[in-house]
Amino acid sequence: MMNRREFLQILAVAAASGMALDNKQALAGTAPTDFYDLPKFGNVSLMHMTDCHAQLLPIYFREPDVNIGVGGAVGQPPHLVGESFLKHYGIRPGTREAYAFTYLDFKAAARTYGKVGGFAHLKTLVDKVRASRPGSLLLDGGDTWQGSATSLWTNGQDMVDACKLLGVDVMTGHWEFTYGAKRVKEVVDKDFKGHIDFVAQNVKTNDFGDQVFKPYVIKVMNGVQVAIIGQAFPYTPIANPRYMVPDWSFGINDDDMQKVVNEARGKGAQVVVVLSHNGMDVDLKMASRVTGIDAIFGGHTHDGIPFPSQVKNAKGTTLVTNAGSNGKFLGVMDFDVKNGKIAAWKYRLMPVFSNLIEPNAKMAAFIQNVRAPFIAKLDEKLAVTEDLLYRRGNFNGTFDQLILDALMAVKGADAAFSPGFRWGTSLLPGDVITMDKLMDQTAITYPSTTLNEMTGATIKNIMEDVCDNLFNTDPYYQQGGDMVRVGGIQYVVAPNNKIGNRISGMTLKGKLVDPNKKYKVAGWAPVGEGVVGTPIWDVVASYLRDIKVVKPRKLNEPKIVGIGKNPGIAPGLA
Repeated sequence: MMNRREFLQILAVAAASGMALDNKQALAGTAPTDFYDLPKFGNVSLMHMTDCHAQLLPIYFREPDVNIGVGGAVGQPPHLVGESFLKHYGIRPGTREAYAFTYLDFKAAARTYGKVGGFAHLKTLVDKVRASRPGSLLLDGGDTWQGSATSLWTNGQDMVDACKLLGVDVMTGHWEFTYGAKRVKEVVDKDFKGHIDFVAQNVKTNDFGDQVFKPYVIKVMNGVQVAIIGQAFPYTPIANPRYMVPDWSFGINDDDMQKVVNEARGKGAQVVVVLSHNGMDVDLKMASRVTGIDAIFGGHTHDGIPFPSQVKNAKGTTLVTNAGSNGKFLGVMDFDVKNGKIAAWKYRLMPVFSNLIEPNAKMAAFIQNVRAPFIAKLDEKLAVTEDLLYRRGNFNGTFDQLILDALMAVKGADAAFSPGFRWGTSLLPGDVITMDKLMDQTAITYPSTTLNEMTGATIKNIMEDVCDNLFNTDPYYQQGGDMVRVGGIQYVVAPNNKIGNRISGMTLKGKLVDPNKKYKVAGWAPVGEGVVGTPIWDVVASYLRDIKVVKPRKLNEPKIVGIGKNPGIAPGLA
């Protein structure tokens, strides 16, 4: 087995060949020609991508500067940001790798190293890995059909076809379910048939508890039986509208997972892995409780983790990985299986730097054809930004702030809420905000905006509830997403406190929020059925057309207290 020390030595060698931001030779395309060479190892190889959020083209994506861990997660991956992250993994500052994995010097680094991802580039990389590893499998962790205009407007069909062309072998899901149960089953039973296995051991019918999808598949690779078990996002009916999947139950289901692992082993599987959309903290806990899993390929929390966490349990050790988001990374796990057991393993999470990879011509043509019918609408110029616009981090992002400001201005609200979504691409200062880029932040199937009167007490209760979903010390009670983004109201947050006592000091225009007074609060993405309102993209688009230029604006982040020197937050923010 490769240990962390060996990994750091390898990474140090790689980083030593990296190029600092002030090096003129570090401009696009001048990385070593062997940057993506991956020496063959072992006899079982699994590629992993997750949370691409329908991004077919290369994009910018800024990693978070706030990812606070609580309880036993303090200072542990994935709750490390910036310099703490680099130090933990032995990555040299100012390198291509530092740009991929952290927010540090993002504007300068982005201009130096360029965009990431893109399915045409990812296709080239997947094919390169496959050429050196015959029989290797590509696993897709979900959140694939949602997150772009074309995906929304084609009912996910663009991504279904793109994944077939990419060569995905096995998939699980989360945001896919927001197209509704009928649409998901249609894709799985028709489009995917004979091409892609959709697996989810934890999705069952409400009435009799029957499996809705295959719980797992067993694939044979170079004579080795490999089981891939699916784990869809367990809180789908809570985080997203229940009415979209009314007849299905979800959940974590450790006992059922153990049964499925045992069954797969009983059928001869020598390698057992879980393709998960739990989120990394949940995966880490599951790995400590369920035995017989060799590796968990995780998603949902968008964490780009260079080296697997090794979690001990009652019968061995489970590797826990997470492969970032937006098509920005491709994970490759190699196992050397001898005498029915894993003798050794190697893992690499490769950043997909678009300017270092020749795009696959067939995929590039497919993407162009998919976008062609919508191109006039996609390319509409709404405004120009003078600020870096991003969405990522526990509390707020500059694009989230723009959405909040638009909601309050257009709706005439005192305050606004915007969901703590992790998806949404980044824009550099000087970039044009097109309808395409606005839809990257807002493209969902329940986009209605709302305006409601709420008492100060109700506002606090909502914030406390969402905050507990984020900072409950038991990962199994963390129900996905980051903190609701708040416009108009300043507040203090104490992540280490218990529910009901995390939010305090709420003020609006310099005055304390009165628990008994009613305030006009705008929002969007209601999970209740039958809510009708102007789609969020129309609200923000009208606001952007009016202002034409997005000036740098104050980011409404809370004052964070009681966490000490937490390595999950950038210096100066707490």
